[in-house]
Formats: sequence, structure tokens, C-alpha cells
Amino acid sequence: MRFRKQVVVLPSLLLAALAAAAAGAADPARDYPNHPVRIITGSPGSTSDIVPRFVAYKLAGIWGQQIVVDNRPGAGGIIGTEIGAKAAPDGYTLTVGHIGTHAAPQFLFKKLNYDPVRDFAPVTLLSVSGIALAVNASVPANNLNDFIAYAKAKPGGVNYGSAGGGTSSQLSGELFNQMTGAKLTHIPYKGAGFALAALIAGEVQAAFLSTTTASSQVKTGRIKALAVLSPKRFSAAPDVPSAAESGLPGIESNVWFGLFAPAGTPKAIIAKLNRDVVAALTTPEAREALLSQGAEAAPMTPEEFGLFLNREIEKWGKVIKAAGIRAE
Repeated sequence: MRFRKQVVVLPSLLLAALAAAAAGAADPARDYPNHPVRIITGSPGSTSDIVPRFVAYKLAGIWGQQIVVDNRPGAGGIIGTEIGAKAAPDGYTLTVGHIGTHAAPQFLFKKLNYDPVRDFAPVTLLSVSGIALAVNASVPANNLNDFIAYAKAKPGGVNYGSAGGGTSSQLSGELFNQMTGAKLTHIPYKGAGFALAALIAGEVQAAFLSTTTASSQVKTGRIKALAVLSPKRFSAAPDVPSAAESGLPGIESNVWFGLFAPAGTPKAIIAKLNRDVVAALTTPEAREALLSQGAEAAPMTPEEFGLFLNREIEKWGKVIKAAGIRAE
């Protein structure tokens, strides 16, 4: 018995549907996003909150979807970062990270419930703020060299406040000690606002504060900003000299915030996120909004951001190990 081959002719609408499904499978970003996206970040009202809220507002207009900013304060952002690390790798949960969540904690904690590199896919750097060496108005120093001499004349007797152990403000102080030979004593507080208040009150003589935190009080004359720890002046604080021009080249520290997706998120979705977030950050509106907060937009490709993160991890790992810092 001979069997004839059967040819199944599919209706054109079914063929079109199958083709569309295949295209969607090949390009997961095609329909992304088709429901609300969550961005996990830190304390309400902080720079880590203000920047993603601006980005969320712009993305909602581009995508026609709700973007929810999910504030998860606590442990310097580590609590929220743990949640982001365990989220589904589909682009619908994003995390805002910084030095304290992605460049330093692996050296500070005996146990960390996520790996800052392995568990995340970099999307883009969002913003940077300069770190200013600020001093109480009564400190007899009006420039960086004066302050170094003042500190060396009182080894261990000059205190600097920080936003807490392991934060960029503490690490900047330890970097300063290592590069200058000064022996400033670290006094941790429960946030940058508390460190600023302590500096104004004279509880500490110095603090390493972001230009976002320090700028308004510098303008009133209640504190003095001697230098920003950078090779050049920071546009959000143009009147404050850089450490390099003050005679301390090579010292560089800033406050940065970046956007991450969970590891395993499809590259097409990462590319779309990067493209649309960068478009939001490069508008005149973004520049004005960030400068008003003492910050600058700093968009990068995912690859550039990955390299940036690796450099930050290497740099701050060395500082932490040399200073013997451990999280309490």
C-alpha cells in the first residue's frame, strides 16, 4: 500500500500569528515593557531617590507604562539590592546601585547575600556628584594644603564625620588619609544629613560630603568647602577647586548611582533600557534637574558601565583592606 504525502496549508492569519510569535521570541524587547516596571532604590528624598524618579517620569512617557519607584532604605541600600538580585531577569525589576551596594560591601561584610558582579547586569551609570572636603567655619584652613598641615600637626586629633561605615564619605576619608599621611579620626553618623549637622555644630572638624549635600551650607558660609576630590572642578560646584589643582593629583572620589538589571536579563532588553534611559538623561531638563541637586548626568553603555564598576571595585577594595575597615 502506498501512502500519499499530505501537505497542510495553514490559513494566512495563522501563519502571520506564528511569524509574529517567532519574532517576539527572537526579540524579547519588542513588546517590552507591557506592564509596570519597578525601580528599587534607597531612602525617599535622597539623591538615590531623586534621580531614578526623574528617569521613571521620562520612561513612563516613552513607554506608556507605569514606572514604580520602590524605596527600600536600610543597611546603606543593601536590603533593596538583595531584593533586586533575586528578581526575575525579565527587565521588570531594576535596581539603583552605588559604591555602598556594588563596589565596597563585598570587602566589608563577612557574608553578603548577593554578588555585586555575578548577580547583576549593568545598564548605565545615571549620575555622579563630587565629593567635597568640607570643614567647620572655625577651622583655620582655607585651602587643601592648609588643612593637611593642620591635620598633621594634630595626628588623631582631627575628626571627620561620615554618613556611616562603608559609605563613600568614609572611604573618601580613608583614601585621603592614605594619600596625604594625615591621621583623621572617623566618626560615623546615621546618614549624610546627620554628618552635615555635626560638622556645622563643630562636633567634627571635617567631613567628606557630596556636593549635593554640602552646596547649600557652603553658600551660607556655615561650612567651608576646601576642594573636590577630583582631577578637575565639578560643574555643580564651580567655585570649589579640585584636589589636583590644589596640589594633590591622583586622589579621586565621587558619589555615583547606576542602574542594574538582574543577571540573565536578555541583552535586547538591556539595550532598550540603556537607549531609553540615556535619552532621558541627555535632555536639557535632566541637566537642569541634576545640577539643582549638585549632580551631573553620566550616561554610559552597559559595557562602559561594567568596566567602570570593575575599576571602582578594585580601587575601593584596596582602600578598605589597607585601612582594615569592617562593617559593624
